[in-house]
Amino acid sequence: KSRKSTDPAADSSPKLAPAEHPDEAASKKNLCVKAAKEHNIPKDLNKVMENKVMDTVLDLSCVKLSVVEMTCLGDADSEGIVSKSVSAHSDLIPGVYEGGLKIWECTFDLMGYFSEAEIEFTNKTVLDLGCGAGLLGIVALRGGAARVHFQDYNSTVIDEITLPNVVANCTREGRRMGSGKDTKASKPPSKRPRKAEGSPDVLNRCRFFSGEWSQVSQLLLNSNKPCSKYDVILTSETIYNPDYYSALHDTLAQILDRNGCVYLASKVHYFGVGGGIYLFEKFIEEKNVFRTRIVKKIDQGLQRCIMEIAFKNSG
Repeated sequence: KSRKSTDPAADSSPKLAPAEHPDEAASKKNLCVKAAKEHNIPKDLNKVMENKVMDTVLDLSCVKLSVVEMTCLGDADSEGIVSKSVSAHSDLIPGVYEGGLKIWECTFDLMGYFSEAEIEFTNKTVLDLGCGAGLLGIVALRGGAARVHFQDYNSTVIDEITLPNVVANCTREGRRMGSGKDTKASKPPSKRPRKAEGSPDVLNRCRFFSGEWSQVSQLLLNSNKPCSKYDVILTSETIYNPDYYSALHDTLAQILDRNGCVYLASKVHYFGVGGGIYLFEKFIEEKNVFRTRIVKKIDQGLQRCIMEIAFKNSG
């Protein structure tokens, strides 16, 4: 199934769940405000890695999705999204599951751009928004970011995919968390389930959140551990659905530092879903809060772009 693929060449637009009756869809749309919560990092990191089998994706350790699907069959995960996604043959079930189990094509584009453009993460506060596997945030950690926060719509994705991936890439057995430039010297991780010998100094720089964007931004700004605004926000393939543009725009406006920058990777158009880079660019222009710049275009396969977003009055 393409849903399981981590091969960028095999990727395509997301497959939506079968259409519902319009009245049913409308009623669900009004209820799609998933509460935000912060996920604590267990003291025993072996619990995070329990039953996890790792693969290697672009020199990073990644949870093998097929194993997660086997261990979360039925309603074994709290949201039941794994079985719902499998049974619906769907990458997206709006308001229920928003694609975080799959590593999307533009994630690889953005990782490549970091290297090409020599994007600097040292001592920066970074948010991986709509993080899924968390690869973008992990790259920022390897680049010396002071703090990296990970957010995904689904709590199951954070618990079963993101957190294990971060732990796996922060263990002594895994990669050294340096600049990321010593990748050739590192050995590929074993595909066997691994024990976690944690590197707490790295994990102490991380926080994990699930929930809908507007709810997460309120949690971040109003919690008893409020965070400073982000220097860099990384997000990939989060603008497929125009219904979410307002929430995304407002969230960026609330939590991005005045001199911060957003790097957004997207397909030019999402067939069958309706969103795309130029539609979102037009939306931003009309709001008149941010300025945008397309910094890279990729023409292989479906056309894709990387956009830089910053406040209009920033330096």
